[in-house]
Amino acid sequence: MAKDLYAVLGVDKTADQDTIKKTFRKVAAKLHPDKNPGDKAAEARFKEVSHANDVLGDPKKRALYDEFGEEGLREGFDAEQARAYKQWRGNGGAPRSGGGGFPGGVRIEDLFGGQVPGGGFGDMFGDVFARGRGGRPRRTRGADLEAETTIDFASAVRGATLSLNIGGSQVTVRIPPGADEGSRVRIAGQGQAAPVEGGQSGDLLLTLHVRPHPHFRREGDDLHLDLPLTLPEAFHGAKVRVPTIDGGVTMKVPPRTQAGQKLRLKGKGVARKGREPGDLYVHFRVLVPTTDHPEVVAAIDEIAKHQVEDPRFGIEL
Repeated sequence: MAKDLYAVLGVDKTADQDTIKKTFRKVAAKLHPDKNPGDKAAEARFKEVSHANDVLGDPKKRALYDEFGEEGLREGFDAEQARAYKQWRGNGGAPRSGGGGFPGGVRIEDLFGGQVPGGGFGDMFGDVFARGRGGRPRRTRGADLEAETTIDFASAVRGATLSLNIGGSQVTVRIPPGADEGSRVRIAGQGQAAPVEGGQSGDLLLTLHVRPHPHFRREGDDLHLDLPLTLPEAFHGAKVRVPTIDGGVTMKVPPRTQAGQKLRLKGKGVARKGREPGDLYVHFRVLVPTTDHPEVVAAIDEIAKHQVEDPRFGIEL
């Protein structure tokens, strides 16, 4: 029996999209394979919640799942015919005056080759796609396969074309810009072969894991970067080179910049199709000299004479 995807993800059936997104991120962070190396149970659970998020996080897929269950997610599924068939079954399967038809203008003989299957809803569609008139084989589709791979941070943000070895075969995969941890990519025709000659192969559903970057952090479509400054740069202000995903840019650091302050580079974050690009937030870190050279020590002591205010004033329990 198929699992309830709402229960798999741990949300109520009335949960809104924001709740689903937040819940998935929280659960996926705990189950991520990088945090549970060698834990097969955690890996299997991660795949389950990723699939649940893929369905429930997409309003169209969610609507089909709510109405038809997992059957509604199959490739080539015809919702209108399915509704018509359910209505026909709900009326006792009685033929209409047109002869053997049911609501929606679809002839029952055309769907089932002159026979109405006696199984359940899933069995019915198995017969629809597997048999034609007189029981002759009809074109049918192979099953989908699932796999996963880990990509670097830049490839996820920029997008990339990868060549992967899946089941002994080289498969070219295009990763769209803005892919995130747990994103799924569908590669048409790379699933199981069709069970009958002339049928269509299934698809490959690839789950992506993103390797953390040593300097950039991601929050939604925004990126964050810690940028070191020298004491003179922070005090006098300076023009400094800032790395971005698309290459370096020059940023003007204002005079008297303090450690922890940040500036925004608009549009230098994650760019996804159909959305406004995110921003890059540069957080400044002021570096203190580590040398014991007498001139440096004397200069620091001289600076201290001009530090009249208490930098920790007001910080108390």
